[in-house]
Amino acid sequence: METPLSFLSHPANGVMIMLVVALLIAFYRLVRGPSLPDRVVALDLIAIVAVGILSLYAITTDHPVFLDAGIVLSMVAFLGTVAFARYLEKRAHDE
Repeated sequence: METPLSFLSHPANGVMIMLVVALLIAFYRLVRGPSLPDRVVALDLIAIVAVGILSLYAITTDHPVFLDAGIVLSMVAFLGTVAFARYLEKRAHDE
């Protein structure tokens, strides 16, 4: 017996592979980034890709609780980016 979302199985696998590749590239940038802003952007990208992975998993498994986790993760990532921007602004003002 097929589930209502069984037609998404193969495309979801392809998208998951692409998201994992994007995650690996962003992690490489996080480790290798030449400056602190590059590393923060890479960390923000990792959070966004993680939200995509959580959302895809929630859709394919029909467990909407993972969407809540994705929303919380995106809010924390946004607040971290804002905090870093304020830090850079304060640092530039002090110099």
